[in-house]
Amino acid sequence: MKKIEAIVRFSKFEDIKEALEKIGVNFFTYLEVNGHGKAKGEAVTYRGSVYDSGDIPRVKIEIVIPEAKCNDVVEAILTTGKTGTIGDGKVIVTSIDKFYRIRTGEEGDSAL
Repeated sequence: MKKIEAIVRFSKFEDIKEALEKIGVNFFTYLEVNGHGKAKGEAVTYRGSVYDSGDIPRVKIEIVIPEAKCNDVVEAILTTGKTGTIGDGKVIVTSIDKFYRIRTGEEGDSAL
């Protein structure tokens, strides 16, 4: 099994969600996060002076899926989330050793 973490623009979140649903990914976790990267935060003007707020608001999506679906999910996120400008985000793929469903105690793919 694989865990995919994607940090994407707020403006692309709904499109990514729809793309994931089209390929059969109906469950994932998402969080509103702030980050700091090459793209600078929003410039804020206060009393005539411009300040960089430093924080870039994004959405972090976390998905655990069978390994066979990994490439499809990554491709859906990459193509749907891309604007071509700096700050589009990141996708991280890691291996999952164990996965359990709390309610039933099921383990592995059957717990998804």
